Amino acid sequence: MADITVRGRIALRAAAAASWASQKAGRGKGSMIGGLIALKIDPTIMEQLGRGRRTVLVTGTNGKSTTTRMTTAALGTLGQVATQADGANMDAGIVAALSVHQGVPLAAIEVDELHLPHVTDALDPAAVVLLNLSRDQLDRVGEINMIERKLRAGLARHPGTVVIANCDDVLITSIAYDHPNVVWVAAGSGWAMDATSCPRSGEPILWEGENWRSTGADFQRPQPDWWLDGEDLLGPDGIRLPLTLALPGRANRGNAAQAVAAAVALGAEPAKAAEATGTVREIAGRYRTVRVGAHDARLLLAKNPAGWQEALSMIEPTSAGLVIAVNGQVPDGEDLSWLWDVRFEHFEGVQVVAAGERATDLAVRLTYAGVEHTTVPDPLRAIASCPAGHVEVLANYTAFRDLNRDLEARK
Repeated sequence: MADITVRGRIALRAAAAASWASQKAGRGKGSMIGGLIALKIDPTIMEQLGRGRRTVLVTGTNGKSTTTRMTTAALGTLGQVATQADGANMDAGIVAALSVHQGVPLAAIEVDELHLPHVTDALDPAAVVLLNLSRDQLDRVGEINMIERKLRAGLARHPGTVVIANCDDVLITSIAYDHPNVVWVAAGSGWAMDATSCPRSGEPILWEGENWRSTGADFQRPQPDWWLDGEDLLGPDGIRLPLTLALPGRANRGNAAQAVAAAVALGAEPAKAAEATGTVREIAGRYRTVRVGAHDARLLLAKNPAGWQEALSMIEPTSAGLVIAVNGQVPDGEDLSWLWDVRFEHFEGVQVVAAGERATDLAVRLTYAGVEHTTVPDPLRAIASCPAGHVEVLANYTAFRDLNRDLEARK
Protein backbone atom coordinates (compact mmCIF):
# COMPACT_ATOMS: atom_id res chain seq x y z
CA MET A 1 0.00 0.00 0.00
CA ALA A 2 3.00 2.25 -0.53
CA ASP A 3 1.15 4.53 -3.03
CA ILE A 4 -2.01 4.84 -0.92
CA THR A 5 -2.52 7.97 1.20
CA VAL A 6 -3.40 7.82 4.89
CA ARG A 7 -6.99 8.70 4.06
CA GLY A 8 -6.98 6.01 1.38
CA ARG A 9 -5.73 3.40 3.84
CA ILE A 10 -8.48 4.30 6.28
CA ALA A 11 -10.99 3.98 3.43
CA LEU A 12 -9.72 0.52 2.47
CA ARG A 13 -9.72 -0.73 6.06
CA ALA A 14 -13.30 0.48 6.53
CA ALA A 15 -14.24 -1.18 3.23
CA ALA A 16 -12.68 -4.48 4.30
CA ALA A 17 -14.57 -4.36 7.62
CA ALA A 18 -17.86 -3.64 5.85
CA SER A 19 -17.29 -6.48 3.40
CA TRP A 20 -16.53 -8.87 6.25
CA ALA A 21 -19.68 -7.81 8.11
CA SER A 22 -21.79 -8.23 4.97
CA GLN A 23 -20.48 -11.75 4.45
CA LYS A 24 -21.10 -12.67 8.08
CA ALA A 25 -24.66 -11.35 7.80
CA GLY A 26 -25.25 -13.55 4.75
CA ARG A 27 -25.77 -10.59 2.42
CA GLY A 28 -23.37 -11.74 -0.27
CA LYS A 29 -19.67 -11.19 -0.87
CA GLY A 30 -19.76 -7.61 0.39
CA SER A 31 -17.58 -6.23 -2.39
CA MET A 32 -20.09 -3.59 -3.49
CA ILE A 33 -20.72 -2.20 -0.03
CA GLY A 34 -16.97 -2.15 0.58
CA GLY A 35 -16.35 -0.22 -2.61
CA LEU A 36 -19.12 2.27 -1.83
CA ILE A 37 -17.73 2.93 1.65
CA ALA A 38 -14.16 3.33 0.34
CA LEU A 39 -15.33 5.93 -2.21
CA LYS A 40 -17.38 7.75 0.42
CA ILE A 41 -14.35 8.12 2.71
CA ASP A 42 -11.86 8.90 -0.07
CA PRO A 43 -13.30 9.85 -3.50
CA THR A 44 -9.78 9.57 -5.01
CA ILE A 45 -9.30 5.94 -4.00
CA MET A 46 -9.82 4.57 -7.52
CA GLU A 47 -7.05 6.77 -8.88
CA GLN A 48 -4.72 5.68 -6.09
CA LEU A 49 -5.44 1.99 -6.66
CA GLY A 50 -4.75 2.39 -10.38
CA ARG A 51 -1.25 3.82 -10.01
CA GLY A 52 1.57 1.65 -11.24
CA ARG A 53 -0.69 -0.71 -13.16
CA ARG A 54 -1.08 -1.27 -16.86
CA THR A 55 -4.83 -1.43 -17.17
CA VAL A 56 -7.17 -2.44 -19.99
CA LEU A 57 -10.73 -1.10 -19.76
CA VAL A 58 -13.47 -2.96 -21.64
CA THR A 59 -16.80 -1.34 -22.50
CA GLY A 60 -19.71 -1.64 -24.89
CA THR A 61 -23.40 -2.44 -24.85
CA ASN A 62 -22.92 -6.20 -25.17
CA GLY A 63 -20.06 -8.61 -24.47
CA LYS A 64 -18.29 -6.67 -21.72
CA SER A 65 -18.07 -9.51 -19.20
CA THR A 66 -17.06 -12.09 -21.79
CA THR A 67 -14.41 -9.89 -23.38
CA THR A 68 -13.05 -8.87 -19.98
CA ARG A 69 -12.70 -12.53 -19.02
CA MET A 70 -10.98 -13.29 -22.34
CA THR A 71 -8.70 -10.26 -21.96
CA THR A 72 -7.83 -11.40 -18.44
CA ALA A 73 -6.90 -14.83 -19.81
CA ALA A 74 -4.83 -13.35 -22.64
CA LEU A 75 -3.03 -10.90 -20.34
CA GLY A 76 -2.47 -13.77 -17.93
CA THR A 77 0.25 -14.98 -20.32
CA LEU A 78 2.23 -11.94 -19.10
CA GLY A 79 1.56 -12.23 -15.38
CA GLN A 80 -1.09 -11.89 -12.69
CA VAL A 81 -4.14 -9.80 -13.64
CA ALA A 82 -6.57 -7.88 -11.42
CA THR A 83 -10.20 -8.07 -12.57
CA GLN A 84 -13.79 -8.27 -11.32
CA ALA A 85 -14.94 -11.75 -10.46
CA ASP A 86 -18.63 -10.80 -10.57
CA GLY A 87 -18.87 -8.30 -13.43
CA ALA A 88 -19.62 -5.32 -11.12
CA ASN A 89 -18.73 -2.64 -13.65
CA MET A 90 -19.50 0.64 -11.91
CA ASP A 91 -17.29 2.62 -9.54
CA ALA A 92 -17.83 0.59 -6.37
CA GLY A 93 -17.23 -2.73 -8.11
CA ILE A 94 -14.09 -1.44 -9.83
CA VAL A 95 -12.67 -0.13 -6.56
CA ALA A 96 -13.45 -3.44 -4.87
CA ALA A 97 -11.64 -5.42 -7.59
CA LEU A 98 -8.55 -3.21 -7.53
CA SER A 99 -8.38 -3.19 -3.72
CA VAL A 100 -8.45 -6.99 -3.56
CA HIS A 101 -5.58 -7.18 -6.06
CA GLN A 102 -3.20 -4.54 -4.75
CA GLY A 103 0.33 -4.88 -6.10
CA VAL A 104 -0.81 -6.78 -9.21
CA PRO A 105 0.80 -4.98 -12.19
CA LEU A 106 -1.88 -5.76 -14.81
CA ALA A 107 -5.62 -5.20 -14.77
CA ALA A 108 -8.55 -6.00 -17.07
CA ILE A 109 -11.56 -4.03 -15.92
CA GLU A 110 -15.13 -4.12 -17.23
CA VAL A 111 -16.71 -0.66 -17.29
CA ASP A 112 -20.31 0.44 -17.81
CA GLU A 113 -20.53 2.71 -20.85
CA LEU A 114 -21.80 5.68 -18.86
CA HIS A 115 -18.89 5.38 -16.43
CA LEU A 116 -16.10 5.03 -18.97
CA PRO A 117 -15.06 8.72 -19.23
CA HIS A 118 -14.45 9.30 -15.53
CA VAL A 119 -13.01 5.80 -14.95
CA THR A 120 -10.57 6.49 -17.80
CA ASP A 121 -9.62 9.77 -16.13
CA ALA A 122 -9.02 7.97 -12.82
CA LEU A 123 -7.07 4.96 -14.11
CA ASP A 124 -5.31 6.42 -17.20
CA PRO A 125 -5.46 2.99 -18.89
CA ALA A 126 -2.88 1.57 -21.25
CA ALA A 127 -5.72 0.42 -23.51
CA VAL A 128 -9.48 0.76 -23.89
CA VAL A 129 -11.51 -1.89 -25.74
CA LEU A 130 -14.62 -0.54 -27.49
CA LEU A 131 -16.93 -3.41 -28.46
CA ASN A 132 -20.24 -2.12 -29.78
CA LEU A 133 -22.85 0.52 -29.07
CA SER A 134 -26.61 0.10 -29.42
CA ARG A 135 -29.79 0.96 -27.56
CA ASP A 136 -29.96 -0.42 -24.07
CA GLN A 137 -32.25 0.68 -21.25
CA LEU A 138 -33.57 4.06 -22.39
CA ASP A 139 -34.93 4.77 -18.91
CA ARG A 140 -31.37 4.56 -17.51
CA VAL A 141 -28.86 5.04 -20.33
CA GLY A 142 -30.57 7.51 -22.66
CA GLU A 143 -30.21 8.02 -26.37
CA ILE A 144 -27.32 6.25 -28.01
CA ASN A 145 -25.91 9.24 -29.95
CA MET A 146 -25.51 11.13 -26.69
CA ILE A 147 -23.45 8.23 -25.30
CA GLU A 148 -21.29 8.22 -28.45
CA ARG A 149 -20.47 11.89 -28.03
CA LYS A 150 -19.62 11.52 -24.34
CA LEU A 151 -17.29 8.57 -24.97
CA ARG A 152 -15.60 10.38 -27.86
CA ALA A 153 -14.94 13.43 -25.68
CA GLY A 154 -13.69 11.26 -22.82
CA LEU A 155 -11.14 9.41 -24.95
CA ALA A 156 -9.91 12.68 -26.45
CA ARG A 157 -8.45 13.49 -23.02
CA HIS A 158 -6.20 10.42 -23.22
CA PRO A 159 -4.27 10.51 -26.52
CA GLY A 160 -1.65 8.08 -25.21
CA THR A 161 -4.15 5.31 -24.53
CA VAL A 162 -4.35 2.58 -27.18
CA VAL A 163 -7.94 2.18 -28.34
CA ILE A 164 -8.97 -1.28 -29.56
CA ALA A 165 -12.05 -0.47 -31.63
CA ASN A 166 -14.54 -2.54 -33.62
CA CYS A 167 -14.51 -1.03 -37.11
CA ASP A 168 -17.66 -2.94 -38.08
CA ASP A 169 -19.70 -0.88 -35.62
CA VAL A 170 -20.46 2.61 -36.96
CA LEU A 171 -20.92 4.27 -33.56
CA ILE A 172 -17.78 2.70 -32.09
CA THR A 173 -15.80 3.79 -35.14
CA SER A 174 -17.03 7.34 -34.65
CA ILE A 175 -15.83 7.33 -31.04
CA ALA A 176 -12.32 6.23 -32.04
CA TYR A 177 -12.02 7.78 -35.51
CA ASP A 178 -10.01 10.86 -34.51
CA HIS A 179 -7.95 9.19 -31.80
CA PRO A 180 -4.21 9.14 -32.55
CA ASN A 181 -3.59 5.57 -31.34
CA VAL A 182 -6.16 3.06 -32.62
CA VAL A 183 -5.99 -0.66 -33.34
CA TRP A 184 -8.94 -1.51 -35.59
CA VAL A 185 -10.55 -4.95 -35.26
CA ALA A 186 -13.21 -6.32 -37.61
CA ALA A 187 -15.19 -7.91 -34.80
CA GLY A 188 -18.50 -7.99 -36.64
CA SER A 189 -21.83 -6.28 -36.10
CA GLY A 190 -25.04 -8.25 -36.20
CA TRP A 191 -27.18 -5.24 -35.30
CA ALA A 192 -27.29 -2.14 -37.51
CA MET A 193 -30.68 -0.66 -36.53
CA ASP A 194 -29.04 1.99 -34.34
CA ALA A 195 -26.52 3.10 -36.97
CA THR A 196 -28.57 3.78 -40.08
CA SER A 197 -27.50 7.42 -40.01
CA CYS A 198 -24.06 8.95 -39.60
CA PRO A 199 -23.40 10.04 -35.99
CA ARG A 200 -21.32 12.95 -37.31
CA SER A 201 -23.56 14.38 -40.06
CA GLY A 202 -26.97 12.77 -39.62
CA GLU A 203 -26.93 11.62 -43.23
CA PRO A 204 -27.50 7.95 -44.19
CA ILE A 205 -24.81 5.27 -43.84
CA LEU A 206 -24.28 3.37 -47.07
CA TRP A 207 -23.29 -0.30 -46.76
CA GLU A 208 -21.31 -1.94 -49.58
CA GLY A 209 -20.68 -5.52 -48.54
CA GLU A 210 -18.64 -5.47 -45.32
CA ASN A 211 -17.63 -1.84 -45.90
CA TRP A 212 -19.68 1.21 -45.04
CA ARG A 213 -19.37 4.96 -45.47
CA SER A 214 -21.22 8.11 -44.54
CA THR A 215 -23.00 9.94 -47.34
CA GLY A 216 -22.65 13.25 -45.50
CA ALA A 217 -19.15 13.31 -43.96
CA ASP A 218 -15.59 12.11 -44.54
CA PHE A 219 -16.23 9.06 -42.40
CA GLN A 220 -15.99 5.40 -43.46
CA ARG A 221 -15.04 1.95 -42.25
CA PRO A 222 -11.28 1.85 -41.54
CA GLN A 223 -9.14 -1.01 -42.78
CA PRO A 224 -8.84 -3.51 -39.92
CA ASP A 225 -5.54 -4.44 -38.29
CA TRP A 226 -7.11 -7.69 -37.01
CA TRP A 227 -9.89 -9.70 -38.66
CA LEU A 228 -11.47 -13.14 -38.68
CA ASP A 229 -11.10 -15.58 -41.57
CA GLY A 230 -13.04 -18.78 -40.99
CA GLU A 231 -11.59 -20.44 -37.90
CA ASP A 232 -8.51 -18.20 -37.86
CA LEU A 233 -7.64 -14.75 -36.58
CA LEU A 234 -5.45 -12.65 -38.86
CA GLY A 235 -3.36 -9.73 -37.71
CA PRO A 236 -0.46 -7.39 -38.45
CA ASP A 237 2.64 -8.60 -40.30
CA GLY A 238 0.89 -11.65 -41.73
CA ILE A 239 -0.10 -13.16 -38.39
CA ARG A 240 -2.55 -16.07 -38.72
CA LEU A 241 -3.69 -17.73 -35.51
CA PRO A 242 -6.14 -20.57 -34.90
CA LEU A 243 -8.97 -19.28 -32.71
CA THR A 244 -10.57 -22.24 -30.97
CA LEU A 245 -13.17 -21.12 -28.45
CA ALA A 246 -15.27 -22.93 -25.87
CA LEU A 247 -18.02 -20.29 -26.12
CA PRO A 248 -20.57 -20.34 -28.95
CA GLY A 249 -21.56 -17.69 -31.47
CA ARG A 250 -19.94 -15.32 -33.92
CA ALA A 251 -20.14 -12.46 -31.42
CA ASN A 252 -17.82 -14.31 -29.06
CA ARG A 253 -15.30 -14.78 -31.86
CA GLY A 254 -15.33 -11.02 -32.31
CA ASN A 255 -14.94 -10.57 -28.55
CA ALA A 256 -11.93 -12.91 -28.59
CA ALA A 257 -10.36 -11.02 -31.50
CA GLN A 258 -10.53 -7.75 -29.55
CA ALA A 259 -9.21 -9.42 -26.39
CA VAL A 260 -6.21 -10.77 -28.31
CA ALA A 261 -5.56 -7.37 -29.92
CA ALA A 262 -5.62 -5.69 -26.50
CA ALA A 263 -3.24 -8.21 -24.95
CA VAL A 264 -0.84 -7.95 -27.91
CA ALA A 265 -0.91 -4.15 -27.57
CA LEU A 266 0.38 -4.62 -24.01
CA GLY A 267 3.14 -6.98 -25.13
CA ALA A 268 1.57 -10.45 -25.08
CA GLU A 269 2.77 -13.06 -27.59
CA PRO A 270 -0.07 -13.37 -30.14
CA ALA A 271 -0.29 -17.17 -30.31
CA LYS A 272 -0.32 -17.53 -26.52
CA ALA A 273 -2.96 -14.80 -26.18
CA ALA A 274 -5.21 -16.44 -28.78
CA GLU A 275 -4.88 -19.84 -27.16
CA ALA A 276 -5.72 -18.37 -23.75
CA THR A 277 -9.09 -17.03 -24.94
CA GLY A 278 -10.15 -20.62 -25.56
CA THR A 279 -9.89 -21.42 -21.85
CA VAL A 280 -12.94 -19.26 -21.03
CA ARG A 281 -15.92 -21.61 -20.71
CA GLU A 282 -18.59 -19.69 -18.83
CA ILE A 283 -19.12 -16.21 -17.42
CA ALA A 284 -21.11 -15.93 -14.18
CA GLY A 285 -23.25 -18.90 -15.16
CA ARG A 286 -23.78 -17.90 -18.79
CA TYR A 287 -23.43 -20.63 -21.41
CA ARG A 288 -23.30 -23.39 -18.81
CA THR A 289 -25.50 -26.48 -19.15
CA VAL A 290 -27.30 -27.72 -16.03
CA ARG A 291 -29.36 -30.84 -15.40
CA VAL A 292 -32.99 -30.01 -14.56
CA GLY A 293 -35.02 -33.18 -14.17
CA ALA A 294 -35.13 -34.88 -17.58
CA HIS A 295 -33.60 -31.86 -19.28
CA ASP A 296 -30.12 -30.54 -20.03
CA ALA A 297 -30.70 -26.79 -19.95
CA ARG A 298 -28.18 -24.39 -21.49
CA LEU A 299 -28.43 -20.91 -19.95
CA LEU A 300 -28.06 -17.82 -22.13
CA LEU A 301 -28.34 -14.17 -21.06
CA ALA A 302 -29.48 -11.19 -23.14
CA LYS A 303 -30.29 -7.67 -22.01
CA ASN A 304 -31.17 -5.50 -25.04
CA PRO A 305 -32.32 -5.90 -28.66
CA ALA A 306 -28.83 -6.43 -30.11
CA GLY A 307 -27.96 -8.96 -27.40
CA TRP A 308 -31.23 -10.80 -27.84
CA GLN A 309 -30.76 -11.06 -31.57
CA GLU A 310 -27.25 -12.47 -31.13
CA ALA A 311 -28.35 -14.93 -28.44
CA LEU A 312 -31.26 -16.13 -30.56
CA SER A 313 -28.81 -16.92 -33.35
CA MET A 314 -27.04 -19.33 -30.94
CA ILE A 315 -30.17 -21.42 -30.33
CA GLU A 316 -29.66 -25.02 -31.38
CA PRO A 317 -32.47 -25.75 -33.88
CA THR A 318 -32.67 -29.41 -32.85
CA SER A 319 -33.39 -28.54 -29.21
CA ALA A 320 -36.37 -30.17 -27.52
CA GLY A 321 -37.49 -26.79 -26.25
CA LEU A 322 -36.75 -23.08 -25.93
CA VAL A 323 -37.70 -21.22 -22.76
CA ILE A 324 -37.65 -17.43 -23.07
CA ALA A 325 -37.85 -15.71 -19.68
CA VAL A 326 -38.44 -11.96 -19.41
CA ASN A 327 -38.74 -9.77 -16.31
CA GLY A 328 -39.28 -6.02 -16.22
CA GLN A 329 -37.57 -4.97 -13.02
CA VAL A 330 -35.45 -1.83 -12.66
CA PRO A 331 -32.14 -3.55 -13.60
CA ASP A 332 -33.81 -4.91 -16.76
CA GLY A 333 -35.46 -1.64 -17.72
CA GLU A 334 -39.18 -1.44 -16.96
CA ASP A 335 -40.05 -0.48 -20.55
CA LEU A 336 -40.24 -3.70 -22.60
CA SER A 337 -41.18 -2.06 -25.90
CA TRP A 338 -37.81 -3.29 -27.25
CA LEU A 339 -39.36 -6.75 -27.56
CA TRP A 340 -40.90 -5.56 -30.81
CA ASP A 341 -37.45 -4.85 -32.28
CA VAL A 342 -36.29 -8.45 -31.84
CA ARG A 343 -36.92 -10.92 -34.67
CA PHE A 344 -38.62 -13.94 -33.07
CA GLU A 345 -40.13 -15.12 -36.36
CA HIS A 346 -37.66 -17.84 -37.36
CA PHE A 347 -38.46 -20.61 -34.86
CA GLU A 348 -39.92 -23.72 -36.43
CA GLY A 349 -39.98 -27.22 -34.98
CA VAL A 350 -38.89 -26.06 -31.50
CA GLN A 351 -41.34 -25.98 -28.60
CA VAL A 352 -41.27 -22.39 -27.30
CA VAL A 353 -42.37 -21.42 -23.79
CA ALA A 354 -42.87 -17.81 -22.64
CA ALA A 355 -41.77 -17.39 -19.01
CA GLY A 356 -40.82 -14.76 -16.45
CA GLU A 357 -42.71 -12.00 -14.66
CA ARG A 358 -43.57 -10.43 -18.02
CA ALA A 359 -44.43 -13.70 -19.75
CA THR A 360 -47.73 -12.26 -20.97
CA ASP A 361 -46.02 -9.33 -22.73
CA LEU A 362 -43.64 -11.78 -24.36
CA ALA A 363 -46.53 -14.06 -25.34
CA VAL A 364 -48.22 -11.18 -27.18
CA ARG A 365 -45.01 -10.49 -29.12
CA LEU A 366 -44.60 -14.19 -29.98
CA THR A 367 -48.21 -14.34 -31.15
CA TYR A 368 -47.67 -11.45 -33.55
CA ALA A 369 -44.45 -13.12 -34.72
CA GLY A 370 -46.45 -16.23 -35.57
CA VAL A 371 -44.51 -18.37 -33.09
CA GLU A 372 -46.49 -21.21 -31.55
CA HIS A 373 -45.86 -21.22 -27.82
CA THR A 374 -47.19 -21.91 -24.36
CA THR A 375 -47.04 -19.58 -21.36
CA VAL A 376 -45.58 -20.84 -18.08
CA PRO A 377 -44.41 -17.89 -15.93
CA ASP A 378 -42.13 -19.87 -13.59
CA PRO A 379 -38.89 -20.63 -15.53
CA LEU A 380 -38.21 -23.94 -13.75
CA ARG A 381 -41.74 -25.14 -14.50
CA ALA A 382 -41.35 -23.85 -18.05
CA ILE A 383 -38.27 -26.05 -18.48
CA ALA A 384 -40.16 -29.02 -17.00
CA SER A 385 -42.98 -28.48 -19.51
CA CYS A 386 -40.63 -29.13 -22.45
CA PRO A 387 -40.00 -32.59 -23.93
CA ALA A 388 -37.08 -34.45 -22.36
CA GLY A 389 -33.67 -33.62 -23.76
CA HIS A 390 -31.69 -30.46 -24.51
CA VAL A 391 -33.50 -27.21 -23.69
CA GLU A 392 -32.24 -23.71 -24.48
CA VAL A 393 -33.06 -21.10 -21.82
CA LEU A 394 -32.76 -17.44 -22.84
CA ALA A 395 -33.40 -14.89 -20.09
CA ASN A 396 -32.92 -11.22 -19.40
CA TYR A 397 -30.93 -9.97 -16.41
CA THR A 398 -33.11 -10.49 -13.33
CA ALA A 399 -34.83 -13.55 -14.83
CA PHE A 400 -31.39 -15.09 -15.38
CA ARG A 401 -30.25 -14.11 -11.87
CA ASP A 402 -33.37 -15.53 -10.22
CA LEU A 403 -33.23 -18.75 -12.22
CA ASN A 404 -29.62 -19.32 -11.14
CA ARG A 405 -30.62 -18.67 -7.54
CA ASP A 406 -33.46 -21.21 -7.79
CA LEU A 407 -31.13 -23.77 -9.40
CA GLU A 408 -28.65 -23.33 -6.54
CA ALA A 409 -31.43 -23.77 -3.99
CA ARG A 410 -32.28 -27.16 -5.50
CA LYS A 411 -28.83 -28.58 -4.75
